[in-house]
Amino acid sequence: MNINSTVIAGFQTLNDIGYLLKGKQRVLLVTDKNIAAIPAVQALIDQVRDRVSSLHIVGSVPPEPSQHDVAAILAALESRDVDLVIGVGGGSVLDVAKLLSVLCVEDAPGLDALLAGEKPQRRTTSLLIPTTAGTGSEATPNAILAIPEKETKVGIISPVMLPDYVVLAPELTTSMPAHIASSTGIDALCHLIECFTATVANPVSDNYALIGLKKLFTSLETTIAEPENLAARLDMLWASYYGGAAIAHAGTHLVHAMSYPLGGKYHLPHGVANAILLAPCMRFVRPAAVSKFAMAWDLVPGADTSLTDEEKSHALVDYFSALVQRLKLPASLEELGIGADHLPYLVEAALDVQRLMKNVPTAVSASNVRNVYLTLFPALNH
Repeated sequence: MNINSTVIAGFQTLNDIGYLLKGKQRVLLVTDKNIAAIPAVQALIDQVRDRVSSLHIVGSVPPEPSQHDVAAILAALESRDVDLVIGVGGGSVLDVAKLLSVLCVEDAPGLDALLAGEKPQRRTTSLLIPTTAGTGSEATPNAILAIPEKETKVGIISPVMLPDYVVLAPELTTSMPAHIASSTGIDALCHLIECFTATVANPVSDNYALIGLKKLFTSLETTIAEPENLAARLDMLWASYYGGAAIAHAGTHLVHAMSYPLGGKYHLPHGVANAILLAPCMRFVRPAAVSKFAMAWDLVPGADTSLTDEEKSHALVDYFSALVQRLKLPASLEELGIGADHLPYLVEAALDVQRLMKNVPTAVSASNVRNVYLTLFPALNH
């Protein structure tokens, strides 16, 4: 799978994207209420409005959108005749923008058909502008939708959805509250370390993962401590992008499989669910990924590189655990009000995500999954 997007990155790049609008007449801009209020996004909307004959704004994409949300957006469109879709926002907004880019072409399969596995053949021109540094949605062929009736999430996956253009503008991420920057940053970390250790990892995805991990380890905590540090913000946007690129060439595994039911049934934000699961899942896969964990450990600033690979692999898991703590993210399901009586459901739902479970670098049984979830209920472990 190739990444054919043109990436435009750096401070104030949004001021220079007028040339992307040349020849475009009918633009659909997808965002959410919070993002639309950012002055830089307002300026972008004005820039687009000045250059095209018709601009339709979808400004109400909810977090963790369902197929019903997308159906409602489609139903409310005056026309699907658009020649550019622009997505500005976090992963949910970008996923919806990617879907609309394939649903707004003539003879496109309907949303139900896409959910049933039919593949789109083409899309209209698309431009994606992330405002969080986490999902890497701008670099993945995936759009994830919640299916409330089944209390789960489904991925619509096709390289056709990869955008023509991506803009990484660090000033758009400075308004993220610290807890969002933390949880989305951990989401990016999960993408990178899972793709790096997956059964489907390969030299291309490994290269993306290692570049992304180096940028993430050096910049994530800086962006929390210094929200206006644009160099660190840009590094995090690149780390997130490389995480998405790694997904496009490999795939995530245990953390994501086990976090799906937490998002689908309990509506935990995706990054928070991943943060809770990161260290316990990595502790489980560590014996099967010692040399890869050692390589990742060497990228941590100030890491002791004189350790053996075995010691490095343990040190990396400890680092993940301490990082989640330093970022003040939840470390247990109990503190989020989810009781241990939900364990049977969680185990079954996670094992159901076979698309990701088959990427885990070691065999995974129901009791393995149960034991990992059990660590998220500290009261049971005393």
